Amino acid sequence: MKTHFLKINVVFILFMVSLSGGFCFAQSISSIADDFKPSTLNQPGKLYPQLNSQGYVRFRIEAPQAQSVVVSLGLGGTKGGTPLTKTADGSWTGTTAGPMEEGFHYYHLTIDGGVFNDPGTLNFFGSTRWESGIEVPAHDQDFYALKDVPHGNVQQILFPSKSTNTSRRAFVYTPPGYGKEKKKRYPVLYLQHGWGEDETAWTNQGHANLIMDNLISEGKIKPFIVVMTYGMTNETKFGGLKNFDIIPFQTVLVDELIPYIDASFNTLCDKQSRAMAGLSMGGMETHKITLNRPDVFSYYALLSGGLYLPEEIKDKSKVKLIFLSCGKFENPDGVKNAAVALQNAGIHAVYFVSENTRHEFQTWRRSLLELAPLLFK
Repeated sequence: MKTHFLKINVVFILFMVSLSGGFCFAQSISSIADDFKPSTLNQPGKLYPQLNSQGYVRFRIEAPQAQSVVVSLGLGGTKGGTPLTKTADGSWTGTTAGPMEEGFHYYHLTIDGGVFNDPGTLNFFGSTRWESGIEVPAHDQDFYALKDVPHGNVQQILFPSKSTNTSRRAFVYTPPGYGKEKKKRYPVLYLQHGWGEDETAWTNQGHANLIMDNLISEGKIKPFIVVMTYGMTNETKFGGLKNFDIIPFQTVLVDELIPYIDASFNTLCDKQSRAMAGLSMGGMETHKITLNRPDVFSYYALLSGGLYLPEEIKDKSKVKLIFLSCGKFENPDGVKNAAVALQNAGIHAVYFVSENTRHEFQTWRRSLLELAPLLFK
């Protein structure tokens, strides 16, 4: 367990490094195409930020009294950034030095030393705060696109938690047609977010509901319910996840949330019909809880969230699937080797490496796309 814990911590170190900057400087572009269009995540009526067909981003901020404006991208914006230049009308403008990689990125503004969100764009909870967000169109974005297909419902629930002496929040995705057949019951995936994010991340940043809708409409998966809840029960400072105690959250999830879901929704209540998955920190939680409580879940999935060792699986007959994934620029060899070791031990294991992505939502969107058809077979 000690060796494996170190491997998990390496994942989080890679997480911090990979998100510290949001640009792809490897590509050399001699000229910037003048085909900028407003970002799809802009506030209604706002023209900036804008993106062009090459992935460059252009910003315009109205701050006539400011002395300095910098756009900071990545985890907390602690490294890199795009300094803006003041124009004659008092606004600040600038374009990123290089194209940004495909997918979703957090960012914020630093104005005269103060941190602010861009009033031109929508906000997303990440880095333990509401951050501005921008989406660089991906070549494979069709699988999470909003299409003219039957849509499921994402609803907020508040469930009682005696262990934390409060009511806690979760979001529940129910598939298209849920409730029309009163006796029909569904398997459940419990899907966890990463560090610094919350229970809104998988739908707002990850588009998990649209991924599910599209897969169901294409007949690639049988419908199931997805439950997303906040994974923190005790506060830890950045980098302090090694001190995170899993037991309080395990109590919330296993002893409070799951019984509430089973009592409130048309679920199949046996372990063969339950899966747990998580990205990054959520993978760490998934790893620990599934090993601590093998009587609860049959499907385990770590998305950029560590590895399972064969010796950790005490009874392989209880595990239907172990799914491991990461981005190409994370730990692809480690994920592959871990999956092969599990397979050699007689455990059904599958691995997936997202092409040309890092510790980011494009990796996790693709991971969910690969994972969902493997569940509840």
